[in-house]
Amino acid sequence: MSRAGSGRRLRLLGRRPATRASAPAPPGTTRIEVTGLRVERSGRPVLDGVDLRVRSGEVHALVGPNGAGKSTLLAAVSGDLPVAAGTIEVDGRPQGEWSAVELAMRRAVLTQRSTLSFPFTVAEVVRMGRAPWAGRPEEAQDDTVVAETMDRCDIARFADRPYPSLSGGEQARAALARVLAQRAAVLLLDEPTAALDLHHQELVMRIARDRATAGDAVVVVLHDLALAGAYADLVTLLGDGRVRAAGPPATVLTAPLLSEVYRHDIEVVPHPRTHLPLVVPRRERHHPDRPDPRDPFDNREPSDRRDGHPGTVPPADPLATLEKT
Repeated sequence: MSRAGSGRRLRLLGRRPATRASAPAPPGTTRIEVTGLRVERSGRPVLDGVDLRVRSGEVHALVGPNGAGKSTLLAAVSGDLPVAAGTIEVDGRPQGEWSAVELAMRRAVLTQRSTLSFPFTVAEVVRMGRAPWAGRPEEAQDDTVVAETMDRCDIARFADRPYPSLSGGEQARAALARVLAQRAAVLLLDEPTAALDLHHQELVMRIARDRATAGDAVVVVLHDLALAGAYADLVTLLGDGRVRAAGPPATVLTAPLLSEVYRHDIEVVPHPRTHLPLVVPRRERHHPDRPDPRDPFDNREPSDRRDGHPGTVPPADPLATLEKT
């Protein structure tokens, strides 16, 4: 399908009655407010009593161990998941009062998985992000926006390639470009760095930071706590479906709290140059010739070798010899 044909198709699918676009807002304006949220799956609560405030001009990171409820919270905030209790307001109105197109004008959502069975080109996939603006004056910007977002996400050279032919990381960047092309005032990004190499992780987080600086509100689910500490204005730490802490990174990303929530000894140390927090698991130096007392299946006897050769007698300790004399 040609680019022009794709554009005509999206314009036809996207035509709706007159809708209200999101108005620009000064930094600090609450775009989305969640109060007392409860979400259940098969009758079991997976989120309970969760509060969240998403404000323009800020990068807000959601962190926590697997199963903490981060992606569930993002899906509920985006309107893609029903809630059992609590309220979600978007631009000061209950989420349910906005039409699907009006929501799409206000928030763009990047899910963990973006699969396509049809061989759309990368450019066509990115252009799909412009669907909410079909039939409106903003539609005139489609070509410019698509080109800019592909260049920003480092996928312009893939524009004419079929989306399924890309690697996992390339597909992830194409999906992000589609979300950015939507030009919504709120970005909801679920693990946007998970499939990316180091360079592109930093690229994506700089994009998030730049969008916040330009006035957007950005919510990002992250497993890399160092990225959260480096780029987020606010961090919400989830554990067992509840908010364990929320605030600036320096107050949330602390070793005692993270060790408790992640159930693993964690160290938080400042980078020697930037002083940004480095969050790492506490590790002991590995000694292959010594049994691990923490491993119940390690039944080896302590080795009597020090030089790596089995059966040899360790050399005498000169300090011990001096003490005896």
